[in-house]
Amino acid sequence: MKTLVINPEVEKALKEGKPVVALESTIIAHGMPYPENKETAMNVEGIVRSEGAVPATIAVIDGKLKVGLSPEEIDRLGREGSKVPKASRRDLPYLVSKGLSGATTVAATSLIASMAGIAVFATGGIGGVHRGAESTFDISADLEELSRTKVAVVCAGAKAILDLGKTLEVLETKGVEVVGYGTDVFPAFYSAESDFRVNHRLDTPEEIAALMRAKWNLGLEGGILVANPIPKEHSLPKAKIEAAITEALTEMNRLGITGNKTTPYLLAKVKDLTGGESLEANIALVYNNARLAAKIAKAYAELKK
Repeated sequence: MKTLVINPEVEKALKEGKPVVALESTIIAHGMPYPENKETAMNVEGIVRSEGAVPATIAVIDGKLKVGLSPEEIDRLGREGSKVPKASRRDLPYLVSKGLSGATTVAATSLIASMAGIAVFATGGIGGVHRGAESTFDISADLEELSRTKVAVVCAGAKAILDLGKTLEVLETKGVEVVGYGTDVFPAFYSAESDFRVNHRLDTPEEIAALMRAKWNLGLEGGILVANPIPKEHSLPKAKIEAAITEALTEMNRLGITGNKTTPYLLAKVKDLTGGESLEANIALVYNNARLAAKIAKAYAELKK
């Protein structure tokens, strides 16, 4: 029985060496309310197409690793929302064996994209080292997967609810390049800047594609993190976001929320505390990342010819 199911359009593009961009599904089921989640997912696919690449939204659907969802499947994930479990690498065997569905995280999306032969993946923000991890050991599997799979992940940095300094330290330990697109500073998801610097600054999609080819031609495993700052007109003040995150963390700890429920809770709470501004910023940065990812995928496809 075939477990990896690639959409015919995506499969044709891959066989012909055309640019393809992987997209995650956790943002649909757990990142936003319905119908904004569905609309955002469809708009992201439209942006990728407008830049000349083929979108491949990834999820587990009824026990199948689906690469390239139909509009009906995207709508299903959006409607069911948090009823659909988050699926990281560790969850895939269980979901497949039980014939269940799951919304793939950055880790699982990267893995499945790699299985399908997709080299570029656009997301909002990666997971990382949670605040207080020195006592909770709460570190996202996204970081481990970045060190394993040959995928360039385009994001607006790590989610601002995390400990950005420790996240960057783990990425360094894992040998993952953190490239700033047009910036020397690591973006902080909702904000264009943080207090931390990137490893390297590259200013064009062609330079990023060349780095991808060089790394993998050297026989080095693992991916590349492309940090793409949220557009300045949508960037939120760091002080405002930090105040909302601090309040959200206090409430989360009081309620005893732990594990993979922390990120969805914190994102929703921050949205409420910012009067919806964080959700608007989240949508804007996802669109921005999709646009850049498509350009990188095109440049990389040209290099491989």
